[in-house]
Amino acid sequence: MSGSSESSGDVKLDLSDVDKWVGKPVIFAELWQPCNGTDIRRWVQAMDYPNPIHWDEEIARSSRFGGLVAPQSFTVAMDYGHGCHPACVGRIPGSHLIFGGEEWWFYGSRIRPGDKLFQERRFDGYKVGDTKFAGPTVFTRGDTVHRNQDGVLVAKERATAIRYLVEEAKMRGMYDKQQRLPRKWSAAELDAIQRVRMDWILSNREGRSPHYDEVQVGQKLPRRVIGPHSIITFALECRAHRQNIWGTWRWNPPAGVYDPAKEDAGFDPNMTYDHEAGRIDPRKKDGLFYGPSSGHINADKGEKVGMGGTYGYGSSMNAWCLDTIAYWAGHEGYIWHSQTQFRSPAFEGDVTYIDGEVVEKTALSPYGFPAVKVQLKMTTQDGDTILTANADVQLPC
Repeated sequence: MSGSSESSGDVKLDLSDVDKWVGKPVIFAELWQPCNGTDIRRWVQAMDYPNPIHWDEEIARSSRFGGLVAPQSFTVAMDYGHGCHPACVGRIPGSHLIFGGEEWWFYGSRIRPGDKLFQERRFDGYKVGDTKFAGPTVFTRGDTVHRNQDGVLVAKERATAIRYLVEEAKMRGMYDKQQRLPRKWSAAELDAIQRVRMDWILSNREGRSPHYDEVQVGQKLPRRVIGPHSIITFALECRAHRQNIWGTWRWNPPAGVYDPAKEDAGFDPNMTYDHEAGRIDPRKKDGLFYGPSSGHINADKGEKVGMGGTYGYGSSMNAWCLDTIAYWAGHEGYIWHSQTQFRSPAFEGDVTYIDGEVVEKTALSPYGFPAVKVQLKMTTQDGDTILTANADVQLPC
């Protein structure tokens, strides 16, 4: 879809600068070094995913993997931009962005310490809708293809970004600060949350994979809980992305190619990177203290972009989804495709409950072997749905 502007009443979106990037390669950035075991451990720690094959060296070495291996969710941490960046190109004056969803295709390769991924990114296009949150809203799509140092195809991601006008979102007040005051939890409530968390950890710590024949449609996955979310947990999630560590990446556009990642996206000056200043003070472009992601841990900045305070990362929600399904599927299981739709961020003070169910079995799937489809939903302590997902999962026969 293209057009110079889209409007809802008197509210208008200027999309003229977005149109010129549709279908084109974008975002030429590369991480300098391969990943290591600490990168993988930092990731699962931040995602609260205590699967021992991803952090316990002794258990990982005794497993079928023969050593530490990354979860499939870690692929996004091998990239620049949380997977979302190719969906955010072109200037939309007065706008901001939140993550809207992800679709992933995996191709059978596991990431291990010493691997490096190389990316090809393109801006696929967009559509315009009208939302309760911000009125006229642009849903943009960006694609990233990941290959490793041997040229092997590892994964493809299609990210959806939600770009909206800040002033319109603030006026509508869907996430008004007074409605988003962080929940305070009693000691008894926290104990109950921890019991659910521990039951989930113990549900498959040994990594047993259910066989295809023993799985039934309607079977429930063990319930998982994450939280309460806090500024601390949001900061840990941010720092688990390798790109958010000082000096880990570089721009590498081909000769003569202009990279729109450096172009002004139309964000408030208080919510943008300063790449030149970042050469001296790396905080200016580290994604935590400055930049469009800084509202996740800075309540004043979050309020200024219509979010009412601090809130979580879409990339983390997608990781929670993949990790939950992978834990149930065990060491012999593998997620070949997943699709998530984000309904709302995870806000400070909330907890996230994750529930899954097997909804379909296919004896001969498009992947060439038996697979099951799992549907997953994330809800708050109040029962509000913040994410829906489905995934195609290979299980042993």
